[in-house]
Amino acid sequence: MFRRREPVPFAFVAEAERYRSNVTPPPRGGASRSELLGRTLVGLTVAAGLIGALLFGMPSLETGRQNPGHSQKSEANAGR
Repeated sequence: MFRRREPVPFAFVAEAERYRSNVTPPPRGGASRSELLGRTLVGLTVAAGLIGALLFGMPSLETGRQNPGHSQKSEANAGR
């Protein structure tokens, strides 16, 4: 293992990297019904937002013209 460069005044601090606990943590409980419902609603909200953004953004991504009779004219030099 790697050694520290700076001196450590207490031996237990220097040995802390090698310490292993023999106490096992309690098992995690499963998610409750309300937590699962909340996660599902958040996921559906995010998915609906992405789908909505895609649907509203698709017309601006189209390259073909919708109105062939409509043409854009610059008004920058109209008063000259």
